[in-house]
Amino acid sequence: MNLKFTFLLAWYYGLRTVARGPSYIIASLSSPLTLLFIVFIISRGSLVKYAVVGGFIGLVASVALSSAGDAAFMRLQLRMQDLYVASQVNPSDYMLGLTLSYLMFSLPGIVLYSAIGYLEHIFSLDSTLALAGILALLVVSTSSISFIVSSSIKHVRNVWGIAAIMSVVMTVLPPTFYPYFYIPKIALYVLSVSPVTPAAVLTQGVFGLAPVLFQEIPIMIAETVVYFSLARYLTRWREN
Repeated sequence: MNLKFTFLLAWYYGLRTVARGPSYIIASLSSPLTLLFIVFIISRGSLVKYAVVGGFIGLVASVALSSAGDAAFMRLQLRMQDLYVASQVNPSDYMLGLTLSYLMFSLPGIVLYSAIGYLEHIFSLDSTLALAGILALLVVSTSSISFIVSSSIKHVRNVWGIAAIMSVVMTVLPPTFYPYFYIPKIALYVLSVSPVTPAAVLTQGVFGLAPVLFQEIPIMIAETVVYFSLARYLTRWREN
């Protein structure tokens, strides 16, 4: 692995983007914070802790999923992947660099939700460590889905709408901002095709908001491996 390239790419498209365009941060936070407000109003505060812990999941996933447009733009318009054909950079280095940049781009939102969670007294050492592991798996799996979509697009104009729809469907329909036991088990397993579902279920469990469904752990790990492997296979340095 070319770790130097991976971290430089993450720094340029992650931290530099945060510094150059604060408006992008506000845009990425708008949906999770809006849903947090709606849940607070509708439940009269009774479900606010679910919305707070779900905010971590929804933020990281929505940023990674909506990045399919950026990945397609860099592949089709900037032809960045073609630049690395003769270099020591391989597709895994490129994918991990962009994936890490999406996580860095989510950092301001993670800090904000951490402050809200602190005020709600929901954190413990065990839950914080578990959340970090869940978010790490989630950003890899959802970024991989973005690479799969962007690698299948032939023209960049088609990807923006797909990325927006995918981000909403895969983060709002799963039990991200509401208790997972509100929906039937069969529906829960169907929704588990999105990595957001096992991530949300496990997060609610480790924060003591619902029983822990341990069967979601191998599901999330398997999805991360499968989606990353498929994305690695589909990512091409030059067009056929």
